[in-house]
Amino acid sequence: MRVMLEPYGSDPAQTRGRRYFEPLAPTRDDYQRDRDRIVHSTAFRRLVYKTQVFLNHEGDLFRSRMTHSLEVAQLARSIARALGLNEDLSEAIALAHDLGHTPFGHAGQDALDESLRAADPASYGFEHNLQSLRVVDVLEQRYPEFDGLNLTFEAREGILKHCSRLHAADLELQEPGGVGRRFLDRSQPGLEAQLCNLADEIAYNAHDIDDGVRSGILVYEQLLALPLWRRFHDEALAQHPALVGQRLLYDVIRRILSQQVYDVIDTSAVALLQYAPQSADAVRDGPALVVSSPAMVSDSAHVKAFLRTHLYRHPRVTQKTEAAKDVVRELFRAYHADPGQLPEDHRIRLPLPQAIADYIAGMTDRFALREHERLQGVCRSPFRA
Repeated sequence: MRVMLEPYGSDPAQTRGRRYFEPLAPTRDDYQRDRDRIVHSTAFRRLVYKTQVFLNHEGDLFRSRMTHSLEVAQLARSIARALGLNEDLSEAIALAHDLGHTPFGHAGQDALDESLRAADPASYGFEHNLQSLRVVDVLEQRYPEFDGLNLTFEAREGILKHCSRLHAADLELQEPGGVGRRFLDRSQPGLEAQLCNLADEIAYNAHDIDDGVRSGILVYEQLLALPLWRRFHDEALAQHPALVGQRLLYDVIRRILSQQVYDVIDTSAVALLQYAPQSADAVRDGPALVVSSPAMVSDSAHVKAFLRTHLYRHPRVTQKTEAAKDVVRELFRAYHADPGQLPEDHRIRLPLPQAIADYIAGMTDRFALREHERLQGVCRSPFRA
């Protein structure tokens, strides 16, 4: 049964609207329409070949940006339903939150940020959250009347999870009172945006552990040092003493995911009852209301620190990500030295460094490697041992 929307949930009939007016669709509300536009976008399809942690082609079953986004969307809808928030808006934000990510994951982002700043000292650099907004506002070219996907304010607000004050000030100049304002006045986004931030963290902690063990970089026994893992490892074995191997791994991950979701629901329900917002806008001037408990925040911090030390900084990972950074840097230099190598629709955009950043950020891992080989005349694939 569908849960009724609470007064503090985002009602599509009360949306702040789109940047360009469009009549209502006959069978879908505005947030359903946002979700559908994201799913059909070119940028969304590209996520299937963009790195999460392990580079594309290292294994068929490792997460990509696409599978990560789908997992975030599933968690977001579950939490939204339990709290009486808007499920369709939550799903739209979750599916779009990584559209601006570069090839090769955070390594590609760091290299592109560095290259953009070096080429244009006036640039504030590259932020993947801001690029996700740029994708849905400008770079998608699907409609005759406007650039971008013309999403609702609430979807765009949720997509812009983080933003520097410098970037926010620029957004405010372009769109007074728009999606950049909250980063200047330190207000909160809508509750659906808040829950997607948590769903993102819950998803990547769990699936990075799964992928880390699958890769052989993490050993199951290492995970027992984590209080959260040990708790549910012991619980799983208490119920199923013979459980071993992959089934044990999956069962513990399932239990942890469920507990984190229940924790967000229970903690947020108390916060919402105490604060009692009577509209979606009423949450903006208060504290964050979709939250985890202090105990779960502490447990999650231990997981993040563990993954940072034992997975993200493992020599096998860093060796390939450093090679990937070189690919991005060399692509940027090549396009900057000879803009004629860019497609025409990017070549005509100004300033040139931003046009180059847009083009590279939109690449999949494998397309970036093909372009690098074409421009450099050599293959320096990070996928090779």
